[in-house]
Amino acid sequence: MQDYDEVTAFLGHWGHFQQSVFFLLCASVLPNGFGSFSLIFLTDIPRHHCLVPDINLTEDWHQAIIPMEMVNGKLELSRCRRYRLDVVKNLSAQGYIPGQDVNLTNLEQEGCVDGWSYSKDIYKSTIVSEFDLVCSEEWKQPFTSTVYFMGVLVGSFFSGQLSDRFGRKPVLFLTMALQTLFTFVQIFSSSWTVFCILLFISGLGQISNYVSAFVLGTEIFTGNVRVLFSSMGVCLAFAFGFMMLPLFAYFLRDWTYLLLGISLPGLLYFPLWWLIPESPRWLLSQGRVEEAENIVKYAAKKNKVEAPQVIFDDYDSPVSCIFSLLRTANIRNTSIILCLVWFTLSTGYFGLSLNTSRLHADPFISCFISAAVEVPAYITSWLALQYLPRRLAVVSILLLGGVSLYFIQLVPHGLSYLSITLEMVGKFGITTGTALMFVYTAELFPTVLRNTATGMCTTVSRVGSCIAPFLLKLSQYFKYLPYITLGTLAVVSAFATVFLPESFGRPLPQTIEQMHKRER
Repeated sequence: MQDYDEVTAFLGHWGHFQQSVFFLLCASVLPNGFGSFSLIFLTDIPRHHCLVPDINLTEDWHQAIIPMEMVNGKLELSRCRRYRLDVVKNLSAQGYIPGQDVNLTNLEQEGCVDGWSYSKDIYKSTIVSEFDLVCSEEWKQPFTSTVYFMGVLVGSFFSGQLSDRFGRKPVLFLTMALQTLFTFVQIFSSSWTVFCILLFISGLGQISNYVSAFVLGTEIFTGNVRVLFSSMGVCLAFAFGFMMLPLFAYFLRDWTYLLLGISLPGLLYFPLWWLIPESPRWLLSQGRVEEAENIVKYAAKKNKVEAPQVIFDDYDSPVSCIFSLLRTANIRNTSIILCLVWFTLSTGYFGLSLNTSRLHADPFISCFISAAVEVPAYITSWLALQYLPRRLAVVSILLLGGVSLYFIQLVPHGLSYLSITLEMVGKFGITTGTALMFVYTAELFPTVLRNTATGMCTTVSRVGSCIAPFLLKLSQYFKYLPYITLGTLAVVSAFATVFLPESFGRPLPQTIEQMHKRER
């Protein structure tokens, strides 16, 4: 069986063909960055309290009708209760003054029967204010994000199957179309239920587009360019897209305009169909040798090198199923540990990213800080992949992230910026670890299991992203419980990683037998 990298070595690693495909695939990922985390702003909860109808009340009673309550050690207007309107109306008509003639603690309270009044200081509207996802309906706010990530989970699973069946390129553009179309259609949602259905379908395409671009690139590129693409190329493109999100949200403060703003750029990417090729590796796996050779010969022409008359004369690509990952104890143990690490990284990454609106008084600055942290994280992952053993790099970065999150609870109350710094160090570690694991996982498994193993790990990781929105709600019981949970997962995963095989500086295993020799 021929080795693809050896057969196509005449192309070189970084010719004009590779350069153009590299940057076009990275460009296709940009919308994922601002689309994936648009829920930070779409589902943000504006300050609110019970709506008081326009009735004849004195100014004192208008100010006193909403009771005060203690929230995180501060007195704030109640979000879900008001003093009974008919009682207050009578007291106001009789000239009683609240706090002087009337003891407010003795007045009967009621819920927000007339709806809510939402602050417009930051947003003109969000889906929370649009569909009243507060008080008894507050559970719908984190569940909205979970619905999205459930779509991502299902999309990750099926897009992998579709990609193996119909090709990398068609699935890439299909998922781009899904995310563009259904992000736009969400604007016309008549209810929260309709919004969630459309959001789920949008989620099918959002991250699947990223994964499709990642797989297509790793199969086209060879050598150090493949490592550069998988650890920094698509990752930095995603981060730059994420950094653009607060700019969109700052100028488009109505949820419908924000959705319009992040969906329209997707239309610019469809001409790329004629510029991005199919994966020659996938074509060979389907027995379409002539098409694969045509792409490689086109690449040779672009790179101005001579291509052999016959390139693939004895090529065979074996296939496997997911049950192969459970065949032996060694493969089974490696698979379980990798699933744990991927689950931890996904839970931490999305949990900390969705928490950005709470980092700073200005949510736009918070989001930008969280996105900007990813740039040095991806650069660090690339450097680590170049110079450090894989186990050492992953263990170190997981411990850095986990310990940083633990330390947040020790920060004195007045040093909020130190808490933000520690949280961003935690996100830096988890983001770096995520980029490392894509490459580490691919290096551990032989060719016959590599795509299957990566697909399984990414699918398991999406379970973590589904629970991340509810993990943040643990702060209602204890302020630091989300950080303690994420820190514990990171430390446990770091110790589990010690039992993984090392792959740094070693050739990729081609067969299961080679994988077993490496583990011994």
